[in-house]
Amino acid sequence: MSEYRDLLPIALEAMARATAAMRHRSPGALIVKGDRDPVSDLDYAIERDVRAFLREETPEIGFLGEEEGQTGSAEMRWVLDPIDGTANFIRGLPMCAVSLALVRGDEAVLGAIDVPLLATRYTATRDGGAYANGQRITTSATTRLREAMVAIGDYAVGPGAESRNNVRLALTTRLAAEAQRVRMTGSAALDLAWLAEGKLDAALTLSNHVWDMAAGVVIAREAGAAVVDQDGRDHDIASVVTLAVTPGLREAVIDCYRGAVSSANLHER
Repeated sequence: MSEYRDLLPIALEAMARATAAMRHRSPGALIVKGDRDPVSDLDYAIERDVRAFLREETPEIGFLGEEEGQTGSAEMRWVLDPIDGTANFIRGLPMCAVSLALVRGDEAVLGAIDVPLLATRYTATRDGGAYANGQRITTSATTRLREAMVAIGDYAVGPGAESRNNVRLALTTRLAAEAQRVRMTGSAALDLAWLAEGKLDAALTLSNHVWDMAAGVVIAREAGAAVVDQDGRDHDIASVVTLAVTPGLREAVIDCYRGAVSSANLHER
């Protein structure tokens, strides 16, 4: 819709502010939010700056940030992960991104992911296609899991991690036996962007927050990916699992995930 395309320049200006900070500023002091879950001063600084900028430019649209929560409307809101892959960024690894989405109701309708240390920006609006640095992108044509490059999200940390990791470990085992390669980049946004670009054939994340997933989901979908939840239904912002795949692998990946869940459940009995 044109209203979403009209908001894209504002989103990109917000991204430019955020990525300039990532390129030119150090992480600063670190805070541990939970078990092995660091956040940097720069995460907070970026979120506060982007929140203030978007409030000035689009006061009618709410804002949800990973670090400091919701302000304004919850029906239509900007959703920001100021640094997706903070642990990577702290260590100087380039797999980290700024992820900004516009969410209406339970659907992401605009997405922008900037990977400043790799000089790539991904964008999409609903029904408007997906782009990397201004060039149209589409998912791969891979149809066999044996030929697939699959990314899996980080293992769980914090309370209940051991139990939650049973499914992740079972899924990793199955993918290791069947896929061409398994990768763990440490950034859900980047996994989805690389799926959209055809660098990956599947991006599987088993614990979701809307700020991690929203921008990447709309970009992946606009590039032609199938994005579903653990039940195989269309993914939305309430989904707790994201199975994003090039269309030819949809059933194989869902079957692999379901097999992992069954295996993990048997292990826990």
